Amino acid sequence: MGKYLLAYTGGGRPETEAEGQQVMAAWQAWLGGLGDAVVDWGAPFGASTVVGGGASSGLTGYSLVTAASLVEATALSDGCPIFAAGGGVEVYETVEM
Repeated sequence: MGKYLLAYTGGGRPETEAEGQQVMAAWQAWLGGLGDAVVDWGAPFGASTVVGGGASSGLTGYSLVTAASLVEATALSDGCPIFAAGGGVEVYETVEM
């Protein structure tokens, strides 16, 4: 089993407290449904700075999961709440050093 980073891109922040509670419940239900595959539920990102190249990343958060392959890790993103907010998921295999 390998470790994979689910890097969330785009989406948006809830505008009201009630909306925030709904979004949090959706994330908790989705991540909870992944069971033991979740190593670290992760967190949303705040302000950032990209150094070099003049590019911006657009990353908005992360989670860390285990899976047998990149294909399996990618399949874990099915149903991710970021999609409902217009965002996406980039899946990266981590490399042990």
